[in-house]
Amino acid sequence: MAERDSEPRVNIIRPDDEPEVEEERVPDPDMVIKHPLQNSWAMWFFKNDKSRDWKDNLRVITTFDTVEDFWGLYNHTLPASKLQSGCDYSVFKAGIQPMWEDAQNKKGGRWLINLNKTQRQTHLDDFWLETLLCLIGEGFDEHSEEICGATVNIRNKGDKLGLWTRDAQKTEATKKIGIKLKESLSVPPKIVIGFQAHSDTAGKAGSTVKNRFTV
Repeated sequence: MAERDSEPRVNIIRPDDEPEVEEERVPDPDMVIKHPLQNSWAMWFFKNDKSRDWKDNLRVITTFDTVEDFWGLYNHTLPASKLQSGCDYSVFKAGIQPMWEDAQNKKGGRWLINLNKTQRQTHLDDFWLETLLCLIGEGFDEHSEEICGATVNIRNKGDKLGLWTRDAQKTEATKKIGIKLKESLSVPPKIVIGFQAHSDTAGKAGSTVKNRFTV
């Protein structure tokens, strides 16, 4: 092994050799160019508290209408997989509440994906993000106007991811939305996802509700 120099090395800088320091420029917020989304969206949070009315457990976190604001929100909120059981995230078009009773939801329904506890750690966050990107990016093509929003429900028995649509009677549009969702999430063909109309699910337990469509 080579011996180290017995004397320490000293970098000598002459007075006229002042090192260059690159200043970090902080952009003026008013000068930052943001990319607007086609629609404005609201993110909601629900935490189940049986001592309170259901509606009182639901609140808006914030609204956003640009790509940059979406990522700022997504990167600073707790991942869905880390939420406590009984909690929900919802992202809906501005002006639509994440409840069946809303005028723009009551005639519609939802595509529903059920996940077990293992999938909470392996698939849930990816599925939720891809669903959100389809929402804000108008990823359902000519049927994007039929989209109301999406929810993720964290439950002890298994989590649920739902994509809510406006009109359950529009069979062709509803089926194409389901196919696109399944493709975007890379759900294996052998796994079937179903569509349930809100009018069928109101007042019924989830296991007793029949799917109107499957893909």
